[in-house]
Amino acid sequence: MTAIDFSPVAVESTNKALKEAGDKIIQGDFFTHEFEAAPFDLIYERTFLCSLPPSLWENYAARVANLLRPSGVLIGFFFYGQQSQPPPYPLTQRKADEIFGERFELEKSEPVTDSLPIFAGQEKWQERRLRS
Repeated sequence: MTAIDFSPVAVESTNKALKEAGDKIIQGDFFTHEFEAAPFDLIYERTFLCSLPPSLWENYAARVANLLRPSGVLIGFFFYGQQSQPPPYPLTQRKADEIFGERFELEKSEPVTDSLPIFAGQEKWQERRLRS
């Protein structure tokens, strides 16, 4: 497993928790880090996109597409809803189609029933395959 986070505190505590599993989290910038293992078959998303200002969402989708092998898959929990006091920044179906539609085919989308309280009733589990 390869994971990345920009926060030194998060990286340190996660690496301690993962020590016995042999996995490691990298401290770095998702948008510029040179991943040794790239390209990837799968990228897992959980609360990263909704933490980014919407002005970076197109860059996110492009970066994910660049890091995946042909026919690779982006999977995870995506936050949809109305913007209140961001972050988190919720997606709309229109915005998701706009940022992912050209690069990815939506293969699965279903409501999440056991979200964290902040996301309750507003998350979707989605699987998007990179278009050839």
